[in-house]
Amino acid sequence: MAPFGKIYTYPGNFRAERAQVVGAYNGLDVPIVEDFKMNVDNKTPEFLTKFPMGKVPALECADGFCIAESGAICYYLARSGPKKDQLLGTDPKTQSLIDQWSFFAENELVENIMPPAIMAFFKLMPLDNARYDRCAANLERALKRIEVALKDGQKYLVGDNVTLADIMVASVLFFASKYLIDAEMRKEVPNVVAWAQRLAALPEFKPLGEFNLLETRVKP
Repeated sequence: MAPFGKIYTYPGNFRAERAQVVGAYNGLDVPIVEDFKMNVDNKTPEFLTKFPMGKVPALECADGFCIAESGAICYYLARSGPKKDQLLGTDPKTQSLIDQWSFFAENELVENIMPPAIMAFFKLMPLDNARYDRCAANLERALKRIEVALKDGQKYLVGDNVTLADIMVASVLFFASKYLIDAEMRKEVPNVVAWAQRLAALPEFKPLGEFNLLETRVKP
């Protein structure tokens, strides 16, 4: 079967990997473009004609449809296959809960995992201890919110199956587990850890890799 589309991105971008997870659930092949050069290829006139902001990830579909912004890409892929109802819900309340977690992933998780990542993981800016610690504390608060949602044996964030809510939230946490979510942070959220490990075992989640059990967070 021909690919549904292709994703332009740099290696290890969780925003692109989560789109691949969504595609996997809907049986859509959305490979990463090989040999894509960040800050080179996305500045060409050809790329900017399709994606005027030059941002990645960017999805170019086989029918010529182009869309950027990771959340929009994930929603488009979720709507484009047979698992649409499972991923997005069929009634307004379920759909709103899934939307809530998607916004939570961006506003509470991405906003707090990226500054430490840029400082300690990518090493693209000097360490700002106050900001690093503030982001880590905010992430702990967010993890405890997820822990509440998973109490009493709840396996997934919304309902009884994997939805886009799980994919959006897990993609950020899997990335953060490489450098920030350490043993001290995990001990407060055992249900979150069990949920992440359960998702990691699913074949559709393979693009995200493992949920790492980091002992001590990375800090220069």
